[in-house]
Amino acid sequence: ADLFDIPALEREGAVAGTLAIPLVRRLTELVPEEARGWVHLGATSQDVLDTALMLQAREGLDAIEEELRGVGEACAGLAQEHIATVMPGRTLLQHATPITFGLKAAHWLGSATRQLVHLGELREALPLQLGGAAGTLAALGAEAEGVTGRVADELGLIVPDLPWHTDRDVIAHVTGSLAITAGAMAKIASDVALSMQTEVAEMTEGTAEDAGISSTMPQKRNPVRAPAAIAAARLTAGAATVVLGGLTQEHERGVGSWHAEWVAVPDVFRYSAGAVEHVRGIVEGIEVDRARMRANVDAGGGLSMAEALVSALTGSLGRTEAFRIVARVCDRAVEERIDLREAAHEDDVIRGALSPEEIDMALEPSSYLGSTARFVSGAVQRFHDLRGPGAGS
Repeated sequence: ADLFDIPALEREGAVAGTLAIPLVRRLTELVPEEARGWVHLGATSQDVLDTALMLQAREGLDAIEEELRGVGEACAGLAQEHIATVMPGRTLLQHATPITFGLKAAHWLGSATRQLVHLGELREALPLQLGGAAGTLAALGAEAEGVTGRVADELGLIVPDLPWHTDRDVIAHVTGSLAITAGAMAKIASDVALSMQTEVAEMTEGTAEDAGISSTMPQKRNPVRAPAAIAAARLTAGAATVVLGGLTQEHERGVGSWHAEWVAVPDVFRYSAGAVEHVRGIVEGIEVDRARMRANVDAGGGLSMAEALVSALTGSLGRTEAFRIVARVCDRAVEERIDLREAAHEDDVIRGALSPEEIDMALEPSSYLGSTARFVSGAVQRFHDLRGPGAGS
């Protein structure tokens, strides 16, 4: 970088329409005189810029993947620590059957793992761009294949089947995948922000001094990293849309759409990296209130266990009748503001089908977690397999 006057390159590039022209001019000045005739031979300006973009993309993906590994490590720890921490499952924002916080963290982990796999595959497949003036490499003649291979080897890029000057699905796959990654991180951030609501209060981002304080309400501790991650994801999606919109390029060199990438692609990397970084901070510092999670399960008066009660009754009553009976008992519990357990113990049909102990067992949230432990263990193992031997130990 010390060899180049960056502001001068910017000024000259604005006049030329591409940074490649002043860059090649400066490179020609820097090499020995006998080598100057070979600088930029056979290549075109877009070859220079697209290849540079692939090198930058590789570094950017490396950095984002490293942050994702941090997200994964933290989520794996949370999933294992809280594999039995019962909390309400929520569908359409309402209490459903109980889950554990470990399962929720395992979902976060699974998402991070999938992003790591996909981004790693993209990074390993980044291609060289070398097509010459109109994508034929005619200027290199019979040497074209050999030169392409040597340049790709030198730079650690893949040799594509053919140049991709206006085949922008190459870069759209990268930016689209980063938008998905940022969106996956925003899902985690949203879960945490919703769990910080006063009436929920199941977890917080952490207790860093002055973090999330309100300018007017001394009691408040607002989410800080969560909204930043969500905002970054939306900005990522917007920038990625610019690249998607640029897939329709004119003939062998785009008019404007390629140029729009010069702003949009860096924005995608910057915003998506921000989303991952913020979520890593969330999951590494998260504070979980186990007691509040259990209290929120119980606050529903046991109604979240209605499905479990149906299952317990199905063997003797059949599912249709069991569902009808439990629906009736739930209606009574809601109407009379009593716990489902009390209403079930007082119902003649249920008492005739189940013993008091069986009723209590059916209505115990920790007894109705299904395959939770297997799901959590599988997600953690998948992540550790990806990380390699000794990961997470």
